[in-house]
Amino acid sequence: MKVIMKRSAFVLAILLLCALTVSAGNKNRIATAGAQELLIPVGARGIALGGSTLASITGADAIYFNPAGVARSTSGVDALFSTMNSIGEINVNYLAVAMKAGSIGSLALSLKSLSFGDIPVTTEFFPDGTGEMYSPSFVNLGLTYSSMLNDRVSVGVTATVVSEKIMSTSASGLAFNAGIQYSGLGLPGLDLGVAIKNVGTQMKFDGSNLEHQGTINDAQRNANPNWYSVNTSAFDLPTSIEIGLAYTQKLGESSSLTLAGNFQNNNFADDEYKLGGEIMIEKILFVRGGYMLAPGADKDPTGETSYIYSYSFGAGLLLDLGGLEARVDYAYRNVKYFAGNNVFTVSLGF
Repeated sequence: MKVIMKRSAFVLAILLLCALTVSAGNKNRIATAGAQELLIPVGARGIALGGSTLASITGADAIYFNPAGVARSTSGVDALFSTMNSIGEINVNYLAVAMKAGSIGSLALSLKSLSFGDIPVTTEFFPDGTGEMYSPSFVNLGLTYSSMLNDRVSVGVTATVVSEKIMSTSASGLAFNAGIQYSGLGLPGLDLGVAIKNVGTQMKFDGSNLEHQGTINDAQRNANPNWYSVNTSAFDLPTSIEIGLAYTQKLGESSSLTLAGNFQNNNFADDEYKLGGEIMIEKILFVRGGYMLAPGADKDPTGETSYIYSYSFGAGLLLDLGGLEARVDYAYRNVKYFAGNNVFTVSLGF
């Protein structure tokens, strides 16, 4: 038992050390990272709670928020599908399957895909469009491993292949998330979560769309048009560290209230605070609400903050179908300047 507890403390210390290393909180780096689709949350439950579920989320729902929660699933197999209309009428579809693998731990596979619809092709010679259409392809494919170190501590890591393609130009990279959950933190019902997200390789766009034909005036070379290639700059992934707490209080035999809060330190964006609450009624109905804020975000001359998120809410229904648990969840997230996000999630556990 002492060995296991020492191992748990060691893992937590390593995560916190990495957190201090990768998250500098430099405002001069805001908006300089790419692969922003990695930051789009998935799953109606977590979104309804304002993303504050780091310490308490479990099963396939946990892959995005904290991979350590995957091993805490009460089902042998979890399957989840979620869809969300995001900013700018971009649809975000997400599919995940998680399963227990005996003494090894738990494994999960996830796929996030963004749908942009058809976009007109424009050039410097045809700014109103050439008559052709294209649709970007942004796909994240993740593999997760999670394990219970003991009855209180779980850890998890996700490796994600990031692929972005716009016509014949593309970029790819590899991102890693690592997390830990500690339940019963000095008080029954009090849980701790820590996660480091999107640590990985730089990405760089390349492809035939970056090749152009032009003439260099006064050059000591053939004056005929020549082909040249635009050399793009490499960009980093949007690294962050999150620390969260959640407290669950039972309200009778099969009802409970959970309150949660996260702090997220972003390397390439303003730091965020996330708050949420969930009421479970008779293990059937779930009512949720959340709020996100970034006190350090820049403000315009009128005092209006540049941070675009605020409140969220949602509900869920859990049905026991005799060995099969089916859950349907809905969430709404308010977004300033844009239409709010509607999220629908269907999950099965067996």
